[in-house]
Amino acid sequence: MKQPKEHPETLKRPDVELTAEVKSRWLRFEKVPETETRFPGYTEDQSVSGTERENLPREVEDDVTYHDSRIRLRSAGSLVGDESIPGKDRKRDREAEAQA
Repeated sequence: MKQPKEHPETLKRPDVELTAEVKSRWLRFEKVPETETRFPGYTEDQSVSGTERENLPREVEDDVTYHDSRIRLRSAGSLVGDESIPGKDRKRDREAEAQA
């Protein structure tokens, strides 16, 4: 069972992109995790994050064992002008760190 991506990949040529993939023979959650992906200091049109899943539902359940699962995460962002350059605006950096 392959799940669709949670968010479309709207950034065709991002300045920064991270991709991670994890595969498992079996995976069990004693408690459903709370997850969140944030890009402090960037607007939604400057960042995108999404997942592709196999044999793993979008919302996992407590005490359920999932077999032969795979999840791929992609997070990407674009730097636009001086406002998005880390270190350029110390106040903005401090605010972003406080939110993290």
